[in-house]
Amino acid sequence: MEITEKVAYLKGLAEGMELDTAKKEGKLLSAVIDVLEDIALELEELKEAQEELGDGLDAVSDDLEDVEELLYDEDDEDDDLYEDGIDDESCYATTCPSCEETIYFDDTVLEDGEVICPNCGEKLEFDFAGPDDEEEEPEE
Repeated sequence: MEITEKVAYLKGLAEGMELDTAKKEGKLLSAVIDVLEDIALELEELKEAQEELGDGLDAVSDDLEDVEELLYDEDDEDDDLYEDGIDDESCYATTCPSCEETIYFDDTVLEDGEVICPNCGEKLEFDFAGPDDEEEEPEE
């Protein structure tokens, strides 16, 4: 039984009891029932408005899900290209020792010999001198 139905039942009981609204008690009970009726009607309106908002929110959520799917699927494909090394440009990746995030960069960064981590600001330097590249000391 809905609240409005319960209030209507109370109103019917009061009318069936033939309350004398000229007396203080009758006026009080009549006023309380009227207030309950107003509250029940307001609650019903709020419930309907909430259902409409919920339906609208579901529609927006579905639309947002579609947009996220489009955006993130494209980003996932780009990440796969970088990780697999299939991108048209030469792209490299390294892990920042400070924040442990993967950093992607191209040949120009390698030429500079350093890169700033966009996540934490740590400066990473690259040294390409290998054991064969070291200068040999002249033999005496």
